[in-house]
Amino acid sequence: MTNNVIIVGAGIIGAACARALAVAGVEVTVIDRGTVAGGTSAACEGNLLISDKGPGHELVLAQYASTLWKHTVAELAEQLGDTFPSVEYDPKGGLVVATTVTGAGPLLSFAAGQRGAGVDAWTIDADEARRLEPDLGPAVEAAVYYPEDAQVQPTIATEALMASARLHGARVLENTPVLGPIHDSAGALVGVRIPSGELRAGRVLVAAGPWSGQVANLLGVYLPVRPRRGELLVTTRMRHRIFHKVYDADYVGAVGSDDGALQTSSVVESTASGTVLIGSSRQQVGFDSSLRVDALSEIAAKAIRLFPFLADVAVMRSYGGFRPFMPDHLPVIGEDPRMPGLWHATGHEGAGIGLSLATAVLIRDLMLGIIPPIDASPYSASRASLAPHLVDVA
Repeated sequence: MTNNVIIVGAGIIGAACARALAVAGVEVTVIDRGTVAGGTSAACEGNLLISDKGPGHELVLAQYASTLWKHTVAELAEQLGDTFPSVEYDPKGGLVVATTVTGAGPLLSFAAGQRGAGVDAWTIDADEARRLEPDLGPAVEAAVYYPEDAQVQPTIATEALMASARLHGARVLENTPVLGPIHDSAGALVGVRIPSGELRAGRVLVAAGPWSGQVANLLGVYLPVRPRRGELLVTTRMRHRIFHKVYDADYVGAVGSDDGALQTSSVVESTASGTVLIGSSRQQVGFDSSLRVDALSEIAAKAIRLFPFLADVAVMRSYGGFRPFMPDHLPVIGEDPRMPGLWHATGHEGAGIGLSLATAVLIRDLMLGIIPPIDASPYSASRASLAPHLVDVA
């Protein structure tokens, strides 16, 4: 086992992996062309969701991740002290609402399948839904409550994980792009070239979110990570009127869709600061960061259908970000069989915040030669579902 690792990417996946490896005694250097939490991790809602995942490998990863967050948050608070901002961990639970008769059946069927996979999913009637959320609108045809859903403030959570990694010896080099690979005589990856020279290590872990495909290309392999754009609205502060993460049943279909065209659904929740976050959209537009007025208009209209009072609330700002989309809807976690020394932790799309801690455990254990607590093979770059996509046809 080589006891040093370069991590490319200082978002929450890179930060979580850095912390897990550094705590285990591995010498870690994190590099990023920008800053810690400067990309996708600062442009999302901080979801820690079980509710949007059907039975399968992503759900297994999410269920394991859910067991890690509470004690990790406590550890971070103890390590970093009172002067470090709270990560705002909130196990608020989620409420999924079907606002149409046609949407009710699929929602209830989806929840039944989840219960078979061990998800805590309570089917409730409209009156019970309104007891949980008194300001819900009249269009409630079916509802499912998910007590396991939670939220964190994603930027602070990323910063906290990286600060903890630093306390355990990790080094972080911001504003440091990868320029190319360093290979040994056998073709194994043994480092990367950066503007200041060469940086060498026994392993290089690519955790660059939607930019992971670009980094992999620079290092000599093709990885089919594509950016998927998402937009959010943020209201001005108000008294607390939304108590859970509330979204319409269309959200689940949008998450699992391969369609590159604009898809929107309503996801509404309060933050600790008193604002309300309103999402969400999904659209494949490359790395075009232009303002998407059509997406924002659709998001707002659907949110008002869930919570009519929002029609009279001012929007303070909007923002968008890119999520790392994989064609088989699973992240890549582990060593790349095509190039010894190259590892990946990417492709989580909109679930990266929630899945970060579990991903870090898998990466740590696989690198240390320990059997992970869950089977890591479904997330391998050599999995059968990914094989058709590993040939660059561009």
